[in-house]
Amino acid sequence: MGGSCSMSDPRIIVALDFPSAELAIAFAAKLDPATCRVKVGKELFTAAGPWLVESLTDKGFDVFLDLKFHDIPTTVANACRAAAKLGVWMMNVHALGGRKMLAAARDAVSPGSAKLIAVTLLTSLGPTDL
Repeated sequence: MGGSCSMSDPRIIVALDFPSAELAIAFAAKLDPATCRVKVGKELFTAAGPWLVESLTDKGFDVFLDLKFHDIPTTVANACRAAAKLGVWMMNVHALGGRKMLAAARDAVSPGSAKLIAVTLLTSLGPTDL
């Protein structure tokens, strides 16, 4: 492994895969935002909403919003813009949405506001699914 990990750029992302905000907040209270980032996925975001992301960022956490946006280009662009306004460190889209959707997502996220990544295939898919 090359390079060292500075405290201002932690490489560990802790998945807050909990069904409620209360459980996620209680677990996050045991973490140090200087040494890790956190991931909020669909289950938790649906249960808790945007205020949870804001609460975590207020506590100093970099938040990876893992919602894999996949819809028409305008809808995905608006969702990415809204996620960036929440102050997330990183968000993702599903690459199967196509070139226009990916470009719209990219254009919606101001440079330096949040990282935008694309998921190509879900890890749960196996050879028989494809």
